[in-house]
Amino acid sequence: MIVKKPALRKLSPEFGYSLLVEQHTERLDDKTAFWHFHPEIELLYVNKGYGKRHIGNHISYFNNSQLLLIGSNLPHNGFTDGMTRYGKETTIQFHPDFLGNTFFDVPEMKAINKLLERARKGILFNVETKKEVGPKIEALVKYEGFERIVKLLKVLHILALREDYRILNPEGFNFETEPQDTAKIDIIYKHVNNNFTDHITLEEIADKVSMTVPAFCRYFKKVTGKTFTKLVNEYRVVHATKLLQESQSSITDICYECGFNNFSHFNKLFKEVTGKSASHYRSEMKQMVH
Repeated sequence: MIVKKPALRKLSPEFGYSLLVEQHTERLDDKTAFWHFHPEIELLYVNKGYGKRHIGNHISYFNNSQLLLIGSNLPHNGFTDGMTRYGKETTIQFHPDFLGNTFFDVPEMKAINKLLERARKGILFNVETKKEVGPKIEALVKYEGFERIVKLLKVLHILALREDYRILNPEGFNFETEPQDTAKIDIIYKHVNNNFTDHITLEEIADKVSMTVPAFCRYFKKVTGKTFTKLVNEYRVVHATKLLQESQSSITDICYECGFNNFSHFNKLFKEVTGKSASHYRSEMKQMVH
């Protein structure tokens, strides 16, 4: 079996800087698209793009833009599958104590401190905040040194005061962050991501990580809090949301295209994951477009 890189991703800002600021207009290679964690807090803004969010136990699809704040050591995958015209992805990463161990503990930083605590569960900001803060995040690449830090603090202050956001892992996320564990999960997630439209047997996936089926089932439930079948079904439902937005196929055709072989089962799971029926979801998406 090929030895995977450690799941702890080491981030290195440029010499003389305490923030890592990256901006690109094309999809990065697969080196960034793996299940990983890092002690740095990550602020990510995509102005025009599409892809799958997988942060802790949360899986969803985005088509257009997104603004995320991911706390220290919260496992996640690479996000953007592709960019649309004029698309741009900007990532800011910083250590929680990059300004000192007690900087965010002072009274004036109380709101930001609470924001960073919420970020431990992953935060997805809504439309109004994206419109206001997104351009400010993109502009951070133009600044250096002291000015860059001041501008970042202003962005964090705005985010700390906004209420239009969603916590992605409201019940928290407990994960064994030993490299050998996260490397196994990376193998599992990549296989599911590439094959979820087909039937994946427990024997097949257990063999991928050199485990027996009973041992695999116990291991997967322990480190993710869910069964393998639930994970596969979540991937299928997320793909269905993408097709409901982007294709003209019937809901029945989408059901089978996503890997389900029973339409009533698809409807039941779709409502469990999204909170609404597939037809209601498509109707809402059309109204948003218009």
